[in-house]
Amino acid sequence: MKKFINSPDSVLRDALIGVAAAHPSLRIDSDGRVVTRAAATPPGKVALISGGGSGHEPLHGGFVGTGMLDAACPGEVFTSPVPDQMLAAAGTVDSGSGVVFIVKNYTGDVMNFQLAAELAADVGITVETVLVDDDVAVKDSTWTAGRRGTGATVFVEKIAGALAEQGAPIKEVAELGRQVNAASRSFAIALTSCTTPAAGRPGFVLPDDEIEIGVGIHGEPGRRRGKIRPAAELADAMVEAILADMPLSAGDKTIVMLNGLGATPLIELYVLFGEVAARLSEQGVIIARSLVGNYVTSLDMAGASLTVCHADERMLALWDAPVNTPALRWGV
Repeated sequence: MKKFINSPDSVLRDALIGVAAAHPSLRIDSDGRVVTRAAATPPGKVALISGGGSGHEPLHGGFVGTGMLDAACPGEVFTSPVPDQMLAAAGTVDSGSGVVFIVKNYTGDVMNFQLAAELAADVGITVETVLVDDDVAVKDSTWTAGRRGTGATVFVEKIAGALAEQGAPIKEVAELGRQVNAASRSFAIALTSCTTPAAGRPGFVLPDDEIEIGVGIHGEPGRRRGKIRPAAELADAMVEAILADMPLSAGDKTIVMLNGLGATPLIELYVLFGEVAARLSEQGVIIARSLVGNYVTSLDMAGASLTVCHADERMLALWDAPVNTPALRWGV
């Protein structure tokens, strides 16, 4: 294992210290493991909090800032944060208008955020929860009941975050987040496994000529293994999986994210995005907005995920609203 780390035991703390040094717009509690905006939440604003295991950077801490999250709770690599983190974050960023928890559908995350919501209610903090379960690859597994939460998390955080920034009440913010999730689907393909610092070796082994089709963001198995194929054929598989679950009609507008899983060069992501765009165009589907790059990674995994959101005009307008975070920035 070759990694830029001091020790497998200190990776998260050391990384948070680095985030603090790089981004003075954030306040980092490297011991309590909470990332918040440096500025206090304005009175009347609903706060958004998300979190999960580390190793998916820039998710979630990279999306803390104006127009998106108010706080993020990072756990150890591929390990859920604990309820005390969420409770501390809620107590820090709640302005009196409540907080919305945005939770990826993994068993540990769901359980711990639910407990944190109960603890927050005990101290008078109103909490609404948005569950993200957009991955169409598999349903029910060792890690989840239902579908896994993946790339749509970015869409929910951005669009609901923009609405919260405008001063909308908590139930409206949460309901929009649920609508964005319901309108989104994701599917991923891995070319290689990833190596967690604690394990020091790949989580699974893929022969040189094989890929994992429908992989999860922690390296969980997908639908099947297959032989490596040209990007055009892999784009076909990704688009077909999404459209089979969420049929789109000619003229439908979408937000599309072609996301790298950590070790895929940007040039390859653009090759793949070009093929995805061609497939959607053949169906008459309009890519109204797009992202290409690393947004929800899996450490050093080579691979890519495709997320498509069937977006209405309100979602598009909120997507375009100003955002200023370490990982997303426009309109400011």
